[in-house]
Parts: sequence; C-alpha cells; structure tokens
Amino acid sequence: MTTYDLIIIGGGPGGYVAAIRAAQLGMKVACVEGRAALGGTCLNVGCIPSKALLTSSAKYAELSHLSSHGIAVEGASVDLGAMMGRKDKIVGDLTKGIAFLFKKNGVDLIEGWASIPAAGQVRVGDDLYEANDILIATGSEPTSLNGIEIDEQDILSSTGAIALESVPEHLAVIGAGVIGLELGQVWARLGAKVTVVEYLDRVLPGIDGEIAKLAQRALSKRGLKFQLGRALKSVEKTDTGLTLTMDRVGKDKEEVMEADKVLIAVGRRPVTRGLGLEDLGVAVNPRGFIEVDGTFQTSVSGVYAIGDCVPGPMLAHKAEEDGVACVEMLAGQAGHVDYNTVPGVVYTDPEVASVGLTEEALKETGTEYWVGKFAFMANSRARSTGETDGAVKVLADTDGKILGAHICGAHGGDLIAELVLAMTKGATVAEVAATCHAHPAMGEAVKEACLDAMGRAIHA
Repeated sequence: MTTYDLIIIGGGPGGYVAAIRAAQLGMKVACVEGRAALGGTCLNVGCIPSKALLTSSAKYAELSHLSSHGIAVEGASVDLGAMMGRKDKIVGDLTKGIAFLFKKNGVDLIEGWASIPAAGQVRVGDDLYEANDILIATGSEPTSLNGIEIDEQDILSSTGAIALESVPEHLAVIGAGVIGLELGQVWARLGAKVTVVEYLDRVLPGIDGEIAKLAQRALSKRGLKFQLGRALKSVEKTDTGLTLTMDRVGKDKEEVMEADKVLIAVGRRPVTRGLGLEDLGVAVNPRGFIEVDGTFQTSVSGVYAIGDCVPGPMLAHKAEEDGVACVEMLAGQAGHVDYNTVPGVVYTDPEVASVGLTEEALKETGTEYWVGKFAFMANSRARSTGETDGAVKVLADTDGKILGAHICGAHGGDLIAELVLAMTKGATVAEVAATCHAHPAMGEAVKEACLDAMGRAIHA
C-alpha cells in the first residue's frame, strides 16, 4: 500500500495549487481527480471557458460600434464552431499545463473518484492509499430549482450554456447573479434575445446596491432584458419551444414567457457525494458545506477541507488561498486568509468588481463612514476609449481606513487590485490619493474616488 504525507481529493484550483505548494514544502503528495483533465469546474466548464466566450463575443459586438471611430465593417458573421474550438483549445492547453506542473514538482496524479473509508485512508477504485493527512477540495456544481430538471439540451446549467451548437432565438436566464449575467451577455452579443429573470428586486445579490444599479443600467443598454421580482414555477416543453410560468413576488399574479432555451443560474452547491463523509463522521452544515476550524480541519482529525465545499465565497482564487494556507499550516508555517480582502469580479461589459463591505452592510451595523465616488464619464481615458459607463466607489471609516471598494466599469477586475492591496496593508484613502497615477489612465478614477471621500475630488 502506497503511503503519502498528503492526499488531496480534487484537482480544481484549490486542490492543484495546494498539491504544488505542499510538494514545494517537501511533502510526498498525491492528487486524486476523477475528470479526464485537471483544473476542476473552473478550468473545464466554468471560469476559463466562459471568459474565452466573453472575449470572443465582445470582439464581435465591438464591430457594431466602430463606425463612431470612422471605421466601416461590412459582412461580419459568427462562426460558432470556430469560436467553441478556440475555447476548447484554451481549456486543453491550460489543463496540460497543470499536468506539467505536477510532474515538475513531483506530485503524483491518481485518476479516478475517491472515497474516504477511514481517517488516513483514501480508496480509488480497487486501490487503497494511506496518508498522514487528507485534504478535500472537491468544489461545487450547479444547483437547480424544485421540479425543474436540467437536461443540458433545452434546460441548461452553465455547463450546457458554454457548449451550445447554435445561437438561441430567445434565451431565458433564471438568476441575475454572476453566472447568469456573464453567459447571458455572451449570447446577447451573438444575436440572441436574452431575458434575465430574478426572484429579488435587484441584480447581483451581495454586491453594493448602487454599483449593481449601474451594472443593470449598462447591461440593459447592451441588450439584456430584466424581469425582476419573479419566481419561476415551471418550465414546460412544447412543440414550439419552452413555456415558463412565473409568479410575481408579493403579488397574486402569474405570468407566462416563451423561450427556446433556459439557463438555470440560481447558485451552486458543494460536491461531497460518494466521499463517505457521513460514515466517517465529518460534520456537514444544513446547506451541505463541510464544517472546518481555523486550520481547515474537519470534525475528524487529519481530514481537512477547502474551497467551494466549505463555507465562504465560492471563488477559484479563494480556494487557492485556502489551499496554500492549509498546507503551510500542516508544514508548521503560519498560513492565513483574510476573507474580507478577497475580491469578486463579474466579467460582463462593463465589469463589476468588489472587495470588503458594502454600503448596505455599513448602514446595517450603524458604522460611521465616508463614501467617495467618481464616474468614468469624467475620466479622460474612458472618454477616449468610449468606455464611460459606471463608477468607482470607495467606503472608509472616519479615520480614512478603507472598509470596502466597488467598481462598475471597464477593466474593473484589474483596477480593484490596487484597492485590495490598500485594504490588506491598512492604507487610508489619503494614502491612495497621494499615490501618483499615470495619465491618462482608468486608474485615475480610483485616485479621484479616494479624494472624493475626503471632499477633495479635483475632476468630479
């Protein structure tokens, strides 16, 4: 029987990064993965393929706006097969890259689906392996609604929505969160009528409300239709397509919508089935997440868990940080993750990026705060590129320490990094504002928002 210092179950972002870091720390490591390729949901059917399609569809959509630049483009068309082929090649190249990194760092890859028959043991098929420690990094999967079955043909999860063979005439997206808006915009750019249906009276739950409104306004300008405050009851297949029945939330009214494809994007759930957690005695909360302590250890000694299968933000980069912190603590080092400075990004056009507390959260706790805002309409670089939708919003305590930052705008996912670093280092809005920013650049909006928080904005 082969014995390891650490066996990691799951080769997604958290799992493979943890495996490589553990090997760097001198551990004998194996990673168990049941997919045909490494990278987990993120790389194979999530973050990476969706961003590839967002990029391709954005280039096509941009053609219709080039006339304002004095550029005429005629006869442009979409080759969906080629677009999907590009996406698949990106995924394939990156999964091969992880396999190369495993070989480079001496990580053993065990192919197959794992279970944990006892602490210190992992079974894969007919083979049994021993480990001093076991790390569960099995990630998450799309969830559906009661009574609605995802078939990936007509009723889709995100997995089916990144692999359609033709552009739907009318795509109904159920859920106005990150996945629904990103994939909805992909297909709207390629010519589909897209209607986003959301139970709440707003888009992007959890994002600062003011920034979410800016995002909805911008996405509406780009062709997405929104039906808020509606609960999907059923989807019926007919000879002509799909019939959706919805209830108006808080009203005694039923509505019907016709579509030819439906994307269910109402959230994700941990993947823990088949591991044998119940028999092992691993505590799981009512929502299915594995309960862990500050060292990522479960209720069973020697069994750890990270990423999407434990409570917290379901983000690939959060899982990576979890994985590194966990194995560094196993090696006797001081691993740590500050979840208040984990950013989130929605890769729509415009992008939406957020870190720290929202204004709603500050009001709820009665915290005194400063707020600074700067619209991209007043930014010279944004005006020159035509990317003027949105704004930067910074929230700080009355000493100027940054508590949260929120951006709706082009390159928001890149611009938020400066504010994440500022929060991590305990910097104030005055210190960020005192930093010289290149001109003309989108980043000047960050400086101006920090100035505005102190009542000193120059260009507002």
